[in-house]
Amino acid sequence: MTDLENILPLWRELEAAGADYVLATIVAVEGPSYRKPGARMLLARDGRRAGTVSGGCLEAEVARRAWWFTEAGPTVERYSTVPDDGDMPYGSGCGGVVYILLERRTTALPLLTALEAAFRARIPLAIATVLEGPRIGRRAFSGLSKEHSEESTENPRDRLISDIHDLAETAYQSRQSLERNALFDGVSARVWVDYRPARPGLWIFGAGDDARPVLRFARGLGWFVAVSDGRAHLATPERFREADLVHALNMSELPGTVPAPLDLRPTDAAIVMTHSFDQDSRILAMLFRDSTSHSLGYLGVLGPQRRTRDMLAEAARMNHHQCPEERADQWLAELHAPTGLDLGAETPATIALSILAEIQRVMTGGTALPLREVRAAKAQIVQR
Repeated sequence: MTDLENILPLWRELEAAGADYVLATIVAVEGPSYRKPGARMLLARDGRRAGTVSGGCLEAEVARRAWWFTEAGPTVERYSTVPDDGDMPYGSGCGGVVYILLERRTTALPLLTALEAAFRARIPLAIATVLEGPRIGRRAFSGLSKEHSEESTENPRDRLISDIHDLAETAYQSRQSLERNALFDGVSARVWVDYRPARPGLWIFGAGDDARPVLRFARGLGWFVAVSDGRAHLATPERFREADLVHALNMSELPGTVPAPLDLRPTDAAIVMTHSFDQDSRILAMLFRDSTSHSLGYLGVLGPQRRTRDMLAEAARMNHHQCPEERADQWLAELHAPTGLDLGAETPATIALSILAEIQRVMTGGTALPLREVRAAKAQIVQR
């Protein structure tokens, strides 16, 4: 689960009780750090906490003084894990410096409300936050529609909010976090804009037993996960309790347009794994009909490539293409078939791991190489 999935239940509970809280957010790092800017932790008065800002070395120290630090309002505190006179201040071996924004409910409430809305709607969000000066903690957002109660509680005609909203919009359009210095009331202040991409979704077409570890891994990553299958006795909420959506496909209607409950998006991945030639063919015909597959970030098919090509040819015939074999070759080039990375997988769990690993690589642009090899390659480039 993501930090946010852990934070939101505790936040709702504290809000319902009218209790104050402290939200800790990493806003900058220097040197190596286990967590990066955007990582968050929520602290309750009774000692409960949710989320993390390190690998376990900083949480207790942040919690110990957070309430005292925020008595006068939001503040950015520096936490160093660099050796000082031979000692690691907080027991970390990372050797970096972490800057954490600490704030109470007054400024954290609009942020958590916006984060929850974006999380539920599975849409990207850019958050501009003032990190210095008398207006530290003030924010503006970009990405939320009016129905999701977009703006902060600040007056939108306020020049400060207008300026930082422009920065949020810049980050939203570029899909990248950024940091700028802005002039407020004649004083320069640092503004950090946290761009948060949409929560990814995974659509598992297949409700067999081997879909369960795929679901578990994906939910562990915090993804929205849906399971669909034409076999209604398998596609049930009871069998897939962790799924966000379980949908029984009406195979007699396929191929056709994607059914309304299946809200596939460009940030999503899909895996076809029913183990039924007819079902897989019909599902592929549905996904390639009206170029739906082109809008997916990843589309994989379980099984040998020859079988996949035969299914694609059948899907092309269902969609009335004049040259189904030629179209099958075109579609095959767009797929990940067989799906997954070569991890020596043999069991359902290791196969699921290989599938999720490839999806993660494709969606993030990673290399899937050992980190020591990536770092060595980068070091060679620097030396040149």
